[in-house]
Amino acid sequence: MKIDELFKRLKNVEIDKDEINERREIAEYLAQILSAKEAPYANYIIMTDKTMYDLDLYKDLLRYGKISSNDAYVYVEVHYLGRYDSSSYLYPFLDCGFRFINVYLSKLGFSSSSYGTVPAPGLKYFAVVNYFINAERTVVEVANIYDVAINTNLPPLKHDVLSTKHIYYDEAEEAVSRIISQKLLAGHDFIEARDVINRYYAFQEISLAKEVEDIRDAYNHIFKPFRIIYDLKTKQFQVSGNNENR
Repeated sequence: MKIDELFKRLKNVEIDKDEINERREIAEYLAQILSAKEAPYANYIIMTDKTMYDLDLYKDLLRYGKISSNDAYVYVEVHYLGRYDSSSYLYPFLDCGFRFINVYLSKLGFSSSSYGTVPAPGLKYFAVVNYFINAERTVVEVANIYDVAINTNLPPLKHDVLSTKHIYYDEAEEAVSRIISQKLLAGHDFIEARDVINRYYAFQEISLAKEVEDIRDAYNHIFKPFRIIYDLKTKQFQVSGNNENR
């Protein structure tokens, strides 16, 4: 099946209970495992058997035929943050417009020596783990790659931007520019939306309340994230699900 046909079929598919449970399991697993490791900024691939590899190890194992790229399941990005940041805490995917290009291209089977793109056609989910050491909390959000790709108009990239299975610098830059420059968040691009969120929460610019609400709705529409917060002191999960009232 061609990739464009696949996206058309999936465009209006609702998230079922099995997928919600699956994303919950992924989020809880990541919150506990990565918090325990106190991981720095890093990227991982989780396989269908729940084995987790950093990207370098994944590429090496793939090169030597030790694993199959079709068994890749979750692309994970970890941020080890020393200070609280409103946008990173409430809207983790706003920091990942650049990275999602790598996730999407990995899903399509591309690779790059200078970007975090690895052949991983089996990927289904993209997870962001923001570890706030000072606040002693970990925030995890998990999104379906198909949902995000459709809602950010990425499927045409395969035809419009990319020439081979290897991504060159200029092609990657054009792909990144495409996603981060789109005004998808209530008339804002990713960078502008982060600025509005931080101004509202950090500097109490109350006049931005309606704008923040619209960004929240757009964010939830684009990513449809499953979200949890893990308290590092109590080892308890405080919030689960898609937070409509961030």
